[in-house]
Amino acid sequence: MTRLSLTLLGGFRLSGDDRPIALPTRKAEALLAYLALRPDERHGREEVAALLWGRQTDEQARRNLRHCLASLRAALGSAAGAVLEADQRSLLLRAEAIAVDVASLRRLADGDRTEALAGAVGLCKGELLAKLSLREEGFEDWLSLERETARKLQAEVLRRYAEDRVAQGDAEAAVAAAEKLASLDPLDEPAQRLLMRTYVAAGRRSAALTHYQVSKALLESELGVAPEAETTALVETIKTAKDSTESTGETVPDVAGAPHPLSNAVEAVPAAPDRPSIAVLAFDNLSGDAEQEYFADGISEDLITALSRLRWLLVTARNSSFTYKGGAVDVRQVGRDLGVRYVVEGSVRKGGERVRISAQLIDAVTGNHIWAERYDRDLSDIFALQDEITETLVAALQGEVGEHERARARRKPPESLDAWESYQRGMWHLWRMKADDFREAQRLFRLAADLDPNFVQAVAALAYSLYAQVTQFHAESPVETVAQALRLANQAIAIDDKEAMAHFALGRVQTLRGEYDLAIAELRTAVDLNPSSALAHYGLAMLFALTGQLDETIAESETAIRLSPRDPLVWAIYNYRAWARLFSGDYESAVEEARRAIRAPGAPWGPHATLVSALALLDRREEAKTALDRLLEI
Repeated sequence: MTRLSLTLLGGFRLSGDDRPIALPTRKAEALLAYLALRPDERHGREEVAALLWGRQTDEQARRNLRHCLASLRAALGSAAGAVLEADQRSLLLRAEAIAVDVASLRRLADGDRTEALAGAVGLCKGELLAKLSLREEGFEDWLSLERETARKLQAEVLRRYAEDRVAQGDAEAAVAAAEKLASLDPLDEPAQRLLMRTYVAAGRRSAALTHYQVSKALLESELGVAPEAETTALVETIKTAKDSTESTGETVPDVAGAPHPLSNAVEAVPAAPDRPSIAVLAFDNLSGDAEQEYFADGISEDLITALSRLRWLLVTARNSSFTYKGGAVDVRQVGRDLGVRYVVEGSVRKGGERVRISAQLIDAVTGNHIWAERYDRDLSDIFALQDEITETLVAALQGEVGEHERARARRKPPESLDAWESYQRGMWHLWRMKADDFREAQRLFRLAADLDPNFVQAVAALAYSLYAQVTQFHAESPVETVAQALRLANQAIAIDDKEAMAHFALGRVQTLRGEYDLAIAELRTAVDLNPSSALAHYGLAMLFALTGQLDETIAESETAIRLSPRDPLVWAIYNYRAWARLFSGDYESAVEEARRAIRAPGAPWGPHATLVSALALLDRREEAKTALDRLLEI
């Protein structure tokens, strides 16, 4: 029997009989990886279908899972029966039939012998399922946790091995392991100190001091903090030893030409502005047709123009970013040259009447890929296509940049937050939609506004957080809270009436006050200012449901989901779709939409109430009672 080998660290690689096995889709890779990380364990089909196809109806998700399993079995060939076990209710992967690098790493890490540790080090190849993204919220949440677990496991193995090698006098092996460890998380100071100590053990004191300077710059750039006291004390010890060495005439190895282990993380970190900054490089024309050059340039130019409408984002002008057109570029160098934190690259490939547009967002400081996606479209109307792709890309980029900025802000010490970082940390709390988080979000928004009185996004977010606090029944004095939210939303517009977020906040507050015509006007203004604002589209979806414009509800909700499928409020968008189905008498569809809303991350009580109503109207009393019990529990 062929025993398969599966590598998940550093990327997905599957082989059998020493030959690579290609799987047909990313979903097939994700499915196999999910089962492989919990081998010999039964996974319910419903659970797996919801994880990989959470944005589809239950029936569509089950059907897609069946198709994916069939394609996976076909790719595995004769080994499929030994590897996979499936029945009507569950799936299982047999550990004995497939060797998985993560399982091997865990087994070797449990051993104390140097040989076992050395074998484990050889398996430490980087991020789990590197570059795999499905844009499915449930899967991405699961993958994020698994990646962190794998990173910690690799870090522990590399640390133990490096310390063992130093103790045994094998300094170069220690350096190799410590360099791997340092690259796993360039902001992990204990790991950086260990690398510096291994450099010293290898007689490479200059390399240790160089590493300190690079690490120090990265800490200041990414977290706004200075190195820990233990790090600076170690540096002083190294400097003292180096001075002593030079006074005695000892030769210090020259490492000026050696690549630095954090060279992919930072080289002369640019002085990035307080607000995030981005450069859009000219998209590559991969069509082999010179006439398509205008289309590729047009996508890039439209993207620059559209991103420039986001008043919280600093966008490099076309004349600067297009100077890199036609040549191979180092994104980190682009970041240094233009002083930006993010870079967008992309390509256009035309074939017949179809076009494929690929785009990726890159952290210009570290060189790491943050997000990548591709879009396949018909070329029936090239101008409409260009508008659609631009709108979709802007929505995706503003969501991904915002998420990355919130992650950066959460890693910084509270006392070092500036206005922008306070705002981003506040947004993280806001989207959690819990009582304590509302209070913390409002504190942070007020801090941001105090630090910068003209920071319109912070004032608008404060107004919206008060609105949400009322709708989620966490406000002690709802009438007073709504009045305060209205004052703040009007204050935001007074600061900057061209900011979409301000009009969105005012429209939401007016919705709560029953001023539907005024609210629709404000939200339409928000869409005019930022057509890629999923928030504004979802606000319109709710208003149209409340005013009986049910076709418009479906259209606006579909736009919102297309623009931001991983939005923190995607549960609300599905809930409004359920309302539209409910109000039109299509109760079966209302049940499907409500259940989809409930499955979405962060869903509070609202979708449960919609589900109770739809089930009761269908006279499905037992199901309605179960749903009601769950609602009351929440």
